[in-house]
Amino acid sequence: MEKPGIVLSREELLKLVWGGSIHVELRTVDVHIRRLRRALNEGGEKDIIRTVRSAGYALDSTPGDSDEEE
Repeated sequence: MEKPGIVLSREELLKLVWGGSIHVELRTVDVHIRRLRRALNEGGEKDIIRTVRSAGYALDSTPGDSDEEE
């Protein structure tokens, strides 16, 4: 993770993942986020994808990262 904590809107995620040349519904991001969460949390791991209401999604630091407050 290069920049944990940075909030990206659905629109920003769509442009980063699919580019601007294809039409994809905004809710498609939610479906993919749900699938990512399911895959990442399969072993009971902490959910590192944070939903930021009315803003988008962010990646939280993983346990053991040096940028967490002590």
